[in-house]
Amino acid sequence: MDKRSIVVTGGGRGIGRAVVERLVAGRHTVVVLENDPDAVGWVATHPARDRILPVIGDASAQAVAEHAAETATSAAPLRGWVNNAAVFPAAWLHETSAAEVSALIRRNLDLALTGCAVALRWFPPGGGAIVNMSSHQAQRAVRGALPYATAKAAIEGLTRALAVDYGARGVRANALALGSVATERSASYLRGLPEADRLAFDREIRLLQPVGRMGSPAEVAEVVAFLLSDAAGFLNGAIIPLDGGRSAVGRDPEEA
Repeated sequence: MDKRSIVVTGGGRGIGRAVVERLVAGRHTVVVLENDPDAVGWVATHPARDRILPVIGDASAQAVAEHAAETATSAAPLRGWVNNAAVFPAAWLHETSAAEVSALIRRNLDLALTGCAVALRWFPPGGGAIVNMSSHQAQRAVRGALPYATAKAAIEGLTRALAVDYGARGVRANALALGSVATERSASYLRGLPEADRLAFDREIRLLQPVGRMGSPAEVAEVVAFLLSDAAGFLNGAIIPLDGGRSAVGRDPEEA
């Protein structure tokens, strides 16, 4: 495989870190664009630390994203960009102003939009691959999470539009619509629940995701690595449900 670099936003923890680890194992150079300096403390002792390049800042800021692209290009041609960074705002539209909700939507959408815009400008001749992280919520909203669900739906639309506008330039854009994945964030949430609620959560996951469990960050990372690879050269504009079958199941009160 040719030498290449890839930018991963939110790459310090959880799914993002698993993606970084998988790409580094594939001999790529990876720029980890992180807002929290503490999230990249592990890089200094990593066996492949010479190919993991942290950049600290807000991934939605143009100058920060440009710096990440420049850092990546200084190591190897920039051939991939993973828009993984996200925030998880909750708001009810009847009690929050439309302007505030719009700002919350933009907070997530801009993380992907900025990354896509910078990647397009920095990809070398022949193009590159963009992977956007979406969610099952883009199609099936969760109560109280309107800004997040709306932003993810917009990111899926962005992914399709990029594929149409830039496919002829060798740029591929795909998105992963994730189901529930076990991360430090989800583990912290579960630790804060009473035992009865934790058992209820586990039972609900088994019903929602036919594989009977949450996904792992490593499983997500494997699919991201494939989408960035030349093996996925004909895959463009796809929204792939990576959710253990969650998007296929139909909950029915008469199913028993």
